Amino acid sequence: MTPAPALRTLDERRAGALEALCELIVPGSSRVGPVVYIDAAIAGMPPGMQAAALGSIDALAPAAEQGADALAGQAATPEFGFVRALVLEAYYSDFVAPGKEGPGAWTEIDFNSPLATRLAKDWSYLGIA
Repeated sequence: MTPAPALRTLDERRAGALEALCELIVPGSSRVGPVVYIDAAIAGMPPGMQAAALGSIDALAPAAEQGADALAGQAATPEFGFVRALVLEAYYSDFVAPGKEGPGAWTEIDFNSPLATRLAKDWSYLGIA
């Protein structure tokens, strides 16, 4: 099994909070490594957007520790919307991080249209092989 790539923007605390948020927003998503995708996406953002992303994770971290009910109380905030968008993109893009077994979301939701099945996924634009 290939080891997961090193994170470029998230420290251990934020990565842990983000993983908890991923699981609360899309249960079961941690098996594909969405934190790796989101970290790479944040690394490619302009500095102001990076700061907003990291600030959003920080703002939601306490609720992530407390669980779904606490996070539900944050659902109308811009921080939740930002993190939710990143989580959904990471999971429903069918990303599976190196070192994770998957399967990806497309298999799970039975998204197997003829065009989708021929698509060669390339995550190199994120710096992920």
